[in-house]
Amino acid sequence: MEIRQLHLRDAKAYFALRLEALKTNPEAFGSSYEEEKDYPISRTENRLTDSSAYVFGAFAENHLIGVLTLMKDGKQKMNHRGHLYAAYVTPLHRGKGVGKQLVQIAINKAMELHDIEQLYLEVVTNNIAAKKLYDSLGFETYGIDRKALKISGKYYDEALMVLYL
Repeated sequence: MEIRQLHLRDAKAYFALRLEALKTNPEAFGSSYEEEKDYPISRTENRLTDSSAYVFGAFAENHLIGVLTLMKDGKQKMNHRGHLYAAYVTPLHRGKGVGKQLVQIAINKAMELHDIEQLYLEVVTNNIAAKKLYDSLGFETYGIDRKALKISGKYYDEALMVLYL
């Protein structure tokens, strides 16, 4: 397996995996498949070339199987903060350490940037495996966002987590 930052040439594979993620685990994302399915590929390309974002991908046999985005907060008073977004690993590759490696690479990148002092993320509280993964890497829950998401009339709470670097 190879993990690296995604580039412009990865836009189509990233877009396809993003749509898979939104269909497979709609409760894990603030966006929906219906919202994103018709986005132009240029939107994905812009995401991959944004200088404040680092999109990491895990590849197995040259196929993109997992992703995670690290974004640096751009506001002057909050530029000591980073955020992890859009984490996803294909169901076939879950439980094999792919997610952990993606999160660790994002943590390493945040530390390499020197000005990021803390990393934030949100995870749906009933996603026990993801919650355990973040706990194992030192993230702490500092709050619960009740009814953070509503999908087909069902509410999902999110744990708000932080890692102090």
